Amino acid sequence: MHIRLASPRDRDSVRSLHLSAFAEEERQEVATLAVNLLAEKTIPETFALVAEADNIVVGHIAFSPVSRVSTDNYQGYILAPLAVHPEFQKRRIGASLIKTGIEHLSRLDVDIVFVYGDPKYYGRFGFDADIAVEYAPPYQLQYPFGWQAKPMTDGKTFPSSGKLTCVQSLRDPQLW
Repeated sequence: MHIRLASPRDRDSVRSLHLSAFAEEERQEVATLAVNLLAEKTIPETFALVAEADNIVVGHIAFSPVSRVSTDNYQGYILAPLAVHPEFQKRRIGASLIKTGIEHLSRLDVDIVFVYGDPKYYGRFGFDADIAVEYAPPYQLQYPFGWQAKPMTDGKTFPSSGKLTCVQSLRDPQLW
C-alpha cells in the first residue's frame, strides 16, 4: 500500500470509493463531499490523501480548515470524510491514513483537529469528546456523542471554546 496526496485527477476514483464504502442512504452525500473537497481552495489548505494498492485507490481521507466565528490566531482542522473500500477494510488502511494526515497537520503547526464519528474508532488516535464539548460545531449534530477533538500541540494554548465555521463543501446541515 502507498499513501499520497490526492489531487483533482483522483475525482472518479474517490467518488467510486465512497459510493462503495458507505450505506445507501448516505453514500451520495458523502461521495459528493469527498469530490468537492478535492477542488476546494482554502487558506490554510484543504488537503486529502489516498491509499493505493496496485495503483488502485482503496482509501481516502480529507482534512479541511475550521475557524472560530470570532477570528483569532488559531488553526484547526476537521477530518472528514474517511473511507476504505470494503474489500480492503480491517487492514489498518484507515488507521494509516489518519496517522499520515495527523503527521502532515503537525508540520502545518495546527492547534487542534476535530472529527465527527465513532468515538471507539477515533479514540484510538487521541480524539476525545470531552475536549470537543467546548467547541460548537458549525451545525446541530444528529449524534452529538460523535463530536471529538484532538489537541495537536503540547504546552501551546489554543482557544478553549467557541462556535466553529467550516469550508464551503461542509456547509450543508445534512452532513452533520
